[in-house]
Amino acid sequence: MSESDFITLNGRVAVIGADRHPHAAGRLATAGSGLEWLTVPPGGEGPDSIPVISLREDTRLPEGSFRIDTRTEGAAPRIEIVGGPFSGVIYAVEELLRAVRPAPGTGVSVPVTHVERRPALAYRTFWTWDHSTNWELSQVGHQEIGVFNPYGKPPSGFLADYKRMVDFCSQNQIAAIVIYGFFRDNHGGVDDAKELTRYARERGVRILPGVAIGAYGGVYWEGDHPYNLSTYLDAHPDRAADMERGVGFQLADLSFPLNFPRSDYTRTACPSDPNTIDWMADALSWLVETVEPGGVNIEGGDYGVCGCERCMTRRGDREDPNRRDDDAEFWSHADMADNFPRLFEAARGGRDDLWIYCELQWDNLLDSEAHAPLTTLPDGAIYQHTYNRGYWNRVRAELTPQTVADLPTRTNVARAQFACQWNGDERTELYAFNAPVFAELSRHCFDMGMQGLTVWGEPSPFHVSSELSYLAFGRFGFDADLSWDAFLDQDVAPRLGGRGAADEFISIMQELDDHQHLPVERLRTLQGRAFDGARQFTGEQLRRWIWLTDRVNRRAYMGS
Repeated sequence: MSESDFITLNGRVAVIGADRHPHAAGRLATAGSGLEWLTVPPGGEGPDSIPVISLREDTRLPEGSFRIDTRTEGAAPRIEIVGGPFSGVIYAVEELLRAVRPAPGTGVSVPVTHVERRPALAYRTFWTWDHSTNWELSQVGHQEIGVFNPYGKPPSGFLADYKRMVDFCSQNQIAAIVIYGFFRDNHGGVDDAKELTRYARERGVRILPGVAIGAYGGVYWEGDHPYNLSTYLDAHPDRAADMERGVGFQLADLSFPLNFPRSDYTRTACPSDPNTIDWMADALSWLVETVEPGGVNIEGGDYGVCGCERCMTRRGDREDPNRRDDDAEFWSHADMADNFPRLFEAARGGRDDLWIYCELQWDNLLDSEAHAPLTTLPDGAIYQHTYNRGYWNRVRAELTPQTVADLPTRTNVARAQFACQWNGDERTELYAFNAPVFAELSRHCFDMGMQGLTVWGEPSPFHVSSELSYLAFGRFGFDADLSWDAFLDQDVAPRLGGRGAADEFISIMQELDDHQHLPVERLRTLQGRAFDGARQFTGEQLRRWIWLTDRVNRRAYMGS
């Protein structure tokens, strides 16, 4: 672009709509320290003599979509930003900020442009457990894997971790965060949960507490609370599930055995007891009314099924329990079909703007027999199909748009149970460079007619492999036509010192990822390449190269 393709903002800039979009207006104010930002009172049009930026929501647009129009015909330029509900105005401002560049003096240059964008995948979501989400690195208690873990960080750690995550999501077009372990007494209980949903809502990010029907601690994961499952079962022991087998499973894509220690976290309630479903419905209504989340993620639990006579009779011939004998399944779709409609109505609380996810569990998207009980599930929910690594290899080869169109559920999203701590060798793929995988998953979902994708988001973007992977998730989930080269040029290269430096950085990361063991001599060579890169840069680029150098150093120190 030439200089004529930019306008310069200097001195005073007026903002219309700051009263309705305070976070977006606050982000604009970071564009240039030499600018003086003036707020136009509600109903005002702004002065003609200085630049004006207008922020406006249009509820007719899809959520997260936006338009940016720059006009230069008057005495001073005007930039009009129009966004769809919840997040569109914020996404537009972030897009504008990425395009801003310094101008002579204390001003900034902004492209003269007309931009109109809408998300390719409407539902772009991080999946997390509270205990293993490590975004605030300056505290004790970090964990990296597990499902029944106690929370070992200081009580302030919950908000410290998730506020950082919310900020990143807001700035990078990641729409929602699922949190299992959302309520615990020892990380702030209701008060901190309310603070997090408020903070996220202000920034255009949906918080979706994760719950399971009669499992996973109930709505209130841990604590002395009426909607905690252990508290409930202590008062009503006759409502406990009679599990078909012991709690636990093994993932074929993970090279070491998982541990499921027996504790209060593993207790389950019978899904055929109407009192339990009443209790769950009341708990979900309380959740939505109390903390005003962006939605809820509901599942049946994946560590076992109640096999009592009442459950077997209710399921009838809709479901063959022998499917669970060979570890193919650890859940009941009939349980979801019977109970989810009631819980869906309770969770949305009479509103139609919440995202209510229904988890349909793992590795069965291509299995019409597994879907047979699901024809009665309500429209309006978001139905999530999870892939382990091996199953993703099947899906990418066998899934067709017609398969998706023929599903009994209308709104379908995928969830990757890989490119995370749940697959791979002893290192897992938790800190791997997963950006190519997230790009391919996003494109595949879009091409197949699915409406969203969920990936794990627990490691901090301090880890450059994670940072670049999350950026790919946000960018490719929003723009299905984005090419890999364009992503590298636009998003990766500026962070690493240019395209050549980015290619070198990625080459070293991928060689480390591809080999669990490397000769020390080879690691010394990679160490020298990383150090040579680090010597060329300063600031955040240097920090990222130091991270890579440290990653090689650790491997060399361990001897492979």
